[in-house]
Formats: sequence, C-alpha cells, structure tokens
Amino acid sequence: MTGRFALMIDPVAAEEQRSDYADTFTQVDAAAPALSVGELSTQRGDGVFESIGVVDGHAQEVVPHLERLAHSARLCDLPVPNLAQWRQAVDQAAAQLGAGESVIKLILSRGVEHGPTPTAWVTAAPASDFSSVRENGVSVVTLDRGYDLGAAERAPWLLLGAKTLSYAVNMAALREAHRRGADDAIFLSSDGFVLEAPTASLILRFGNGFMTPAPNGGILHGTTQLSVYEYLAARGFDVGYDRIPATDLTQADAAWLVSSVRLAAAITAVDGESLPVDHALTADLNRYLLSPRD
Repeated sequence: MTGRFALMIDPVAAEEQRSDYADTFTQVDAAAPALSVGELSTQRGDGVFESIGVVDGHAQEVVPHLERLAHSARLCDLPVPNLAQWRQAVDQAAAQLGAGESVIKLILSRGVEHGPTPTAWVTAAPASDFSSVRENGVSVVTLDRGYDLGAAERAPWLLLGAKTLSYAVNMAALREAHRRGADDAIFLSSDGFVLEAPTASLILRFGNGFMTPAPNGGILHGTTQLSVYEYLAARGFDVGYDRIPATDLTQADAAWLVSSVRLAAAITAVDGESLPVDHALTADLNRYLLSPRD
C-alpha cells in the first residue's frame, strides 16, 4: 500500500445486531476534505481514538483495541460503539493493506457542533519506520504530569483514563523531552510515582520479574503491554502491576516503552543516567510483536 484509505462510519447502537454492516460504511478519498468545519474533534479534541498496528495485512489485537475504544467512549459520555460494526470496518481497512507495517486508526467524535452526533471514521496508512528505535532504544526524561495518583478517581472529569483526541499535552511533553536532549518522556505523578509515556506503556525488569505501573491513576491499560506480558508469562517469567516509585526507575535491570506501532523500544537512559539494555530480549519481543496476534 502506498497511499491512504479512509472509511466513514454511520454508527449504529451498541446493542444492534446484524450479519453485515457494509451499508453503514462510506469509502472517501483520504486526501480530500471529509469533515465539517463545525466538527468537534478538530475544534475541541472532543472524541476518542485507537491506533492499531497492522503487519502484512493482519490487524493486531483488534478486540482489546475495540474494548478500550468503548471504555474511553463511556468515560467521555459518548455513544458506546457497536463492536461488531467497528470490527467489520477494521477488517475492511486491513483488506486494503499489503505487505509491511501499517496503522489503522479508529476515531469516534462528539460530532458537529449543534448537529448530529457522533462522527466516526477509520483510516489506514503505511506506518513510520521504527526499526532504528527498536534496535538502538530511546533515552527518556521524567516529567511531572501535575496530578497525584488519586486524581483520576477523585476528579473523573479530567478523563485521565480515556484515550482522547486531546493530545496537545502529550505532544508538548515530547517536545520538552527533545529540548532536554532525550528521545521520549515518562510521566510521573505529583506524589512521586511512575505513570506512562506520552504515547507508550512502560515495562520494567527487576531480576527475572517484570513490572508495569498499575492501570489506575489515569494510566491507560496498554494493549501491547498486555501482549508482552502474555509472551513473558509463557516463557516462565513473573509479571505484575504495582505502584512504582520514581526512584525505582534507575534501579531497573532493563526497561522498555511499548506501543502498538513502535512496538518495543529499550530505554537506554533516564534523566541522563544510563540503564542496562537487554538487546537479545528486546529483539525477541519485537519478533513476537511482529507476529500475527488477535
């Protein structure tokens, strides 16, 4: 695939059951205008999304992504998506893709201001080349996210556990990391615990055990992190979740940022302090993550 593919979705109710949803899809020119100027996804970032990695035409971890899309929709008081309808849309987009790595994006928006709601669409495009970071890793800096671990429960209107289109803060964090001479960032809670990266989950290794920050405190439960844990558990490693103090970051025997398209990138340094890198395991993880997974 050399271009992009786009499919508008006319959402049906979550409980509606059909054998075929094809009449609710409209393929559009991905290079042509398709959204109203009153669209709230662009005006206010009022919507949710998912990015699904695709390898040789196989969409990875579709069900976990769709379940997380539905979870985000509930948190944002958006109509809950019909998972069967969205699954068929993903399958149709994946069918347009050929060999190599691609990405399918799912977007569910509040819709047009003072108009119908919601607006929904799916896009497919070639993925960026992440071979270098998979092989060489990334350096990170820690940044205060400005919330303590209890903020998500205490103030649900902050939508800390939803994957929303409002990514300005995440992108600002990446720019700040680059200004500090690093490749990426890891958010910390204001009370000193590790959270996640702007666009990835964090996994730490201590001896033969692996730990990731517990999916609370506004942390997204990463679909790729779940796949990595399945792989590690099958190899006999201990895997778990916990509240991880920021001081433990530089004590780890190895660490990775994992996400659906970049996959596994070893962390080489935290705030300028070098971290051990397990090159062999990193290569194993990426081979696994590039294999077909449902």
